This record gives sequence, structure tokens and C-alpha cells, in this order.
Amino acid sequence: MQNHIEGVAYVLGDNIDTDQIIPAQYLTYNPSIAAEYKMFGKYALSGVPEAAAGLPKGHVPFHPPTGDGFVSPYKIIIGGKNFGCGSSREHAPIALAAAGVVAVVAEFYARIFYRNSVNGGYLVPLEAKERLIDRICTGDKLVIDIAAGTLKNETSDETFSLLPLGEVAPILEAGGLFPYAKKVGMLAS
Repeated sequence: MQNHIEGVAYVLGDNIDTDQIIPAQYLTYNPSIAAEYKMFGKYALSGVPEAAAGLPKGHVPFHPPTGDGFVSPYKIIIGGKNFGCGSSREHAPIALAAAGVVAVVAEFYARIFYRNSVNGGYLVPLEAKERLIDRICTGDKLVIDIAAGTLKNETSDETFSLLPLGEVAPILEAGGLFPYAKKVGMLAS
């Protein structure tokens, strides 16, 4: 896990569910096969309705037409309430990671999405102390300082406080639950 995460923001709304993050028809791909893992990135957020990503500026595609179609230019997702709700689909954080997302900052998460993100070490799920989807726009340049617990919007020159990762930080630093268990001697190497 990086202590400083820099990237361009992609802003979503409330109640972004796992079927919006990776629609069920793409679950036939196997993320342990490199070529198929890329497909999770290609279809990440393809189920998000235009209104959920809308905001006043209108819909901005997660995969712009000028890109490679697999990796998005957006490295940080800003979400509202209940991010990752719906089914217990562990493929949701995999899809975001395959698309190049490093962190999600939301008001709060569906518990299963949060745990799947941490357990697999796929991405860093951070919680904001205030409603950031009203303060950050898609395309803003952001810097997250995990140790300081801050998110700086370099576009607007505003800094926001984040909740600490707490007990999940060592799991994320190790790269997920199994590497952490091996590191601390809970599993044989």
C-alpha cells in the first residue's frame, strides 16, 4: 500500500452497487488469467447509469474513447453513501483494480465490499468525514496522504479529513489477508 496516492478523480453518487461496478454478464471471466483479468478492467463501472455519474456537468465515461479501453485514467473513485452495496460479489474490487483504481473514498461502504477490498488487497477503501461528492468533480487532481489522513484536491486547493484505516492498515500494507497471515505467522510460508 502506498502512503501517498495521486490521481485523477472519478465521482459517483450514492448506493453504487456491485452490479453497477461489474455487471453479472462479465463474471464469466477468470481474474487469475491475465488476459481475462484485463476484461474486468474494461467493463468496470459499465453498469453505472448515467444519472449516478451525472453531477451538473453530465455523464463522463469511466473509459474515455481515446484510451486503451482496459485501464481508466481515473485512479481515485469518490463515492457517496453505501458504496459497493448489493451482492457479495468479490469481483467488484477486482474490476476497479484491473481498471487502474488505487483507492475509493466514500462516506461509508457496504460491509462486504469493504472487506473484499481489504482481504484481497485490491484497493484502499477510505472513508471521508464529509460528503465529498458535492465538493470534488470528475477530473480533479487529488493527493491522498494516508498517514496524515487527508485528501487534497489540487484543482480547488482544498484539503479534507479522512478517517484512519485502523486495524486494516497492516493487512493492506501486506497486500491482503493471506499475505498478512503469512507475514505474522498465522499461516505457513
